[in-house]
Amino acid sequence: MILPIYSFGQSVLKKKAIAIDKNYPDLKLLLENMWETMYNAKGVGLAAPQIGMSIRIFLIDTLQLNDEDEKKPTGFKTAFINPIKIKEQGKPWEYEEGCLSIPDIRGDVSRPEEITLEYQDENFKKHTKTFNGMDARVIQHEYDHIEGILFTEKLKPIKKRMIKRKLEYIKKGNVGVDYKMRFPRH
Repeated sequence: MILPIYSFGQSVLKKKAIAIDKNYPDLKLLLENMWETMYNAKGVGLAAPQIGMSIRIFLIDTLQLNDEDEKKPTGFKTAFINPIKIKEQGKPWEYEEGCLSIPDIRGDVSRPEEITLEYQDENFKKHTKTFNGMDARVIQHEYDHIEGILFTEKLKPIKKRMIKRKLEYIKKGNVGVDYKMRFPRH
């Protein structure tokens, strides 16, 4: 089932999410719905707070970033449950990011080139893994969501001033997207 994506201005996007355990009700269905919602919105990542749930889950599928012509595809597709950042390292690099919860706004965000996470998969098997490059960037973006941080907070001050009015329009539901969204009530 395709779920609505919560927009900028929704309080759930600013909360630090809580961990879950293997008895979390209907987890398999929740993950299926999150994958379907992410693909419907043409995203490469989706965090539970973006669908209104303040729990420590996010999905990543960077395989979609490959060109059809690539002989050796890169990337991965994984559900991260209860992730814990072990360390970030490497030279910071800027890249233009966007977010399904903040449509029509993009901006350069500087992030370290590598992240090491400890997390559980959908079977609650524990993993510790290091990711780099674009995979690390997408993970860092989604990890920020479960920490209550939005990419717009990492933009340079001048860019923050430039997007202020657009953010207010998003809060009011004045955006044109081809996926379901839920906006704050006024």
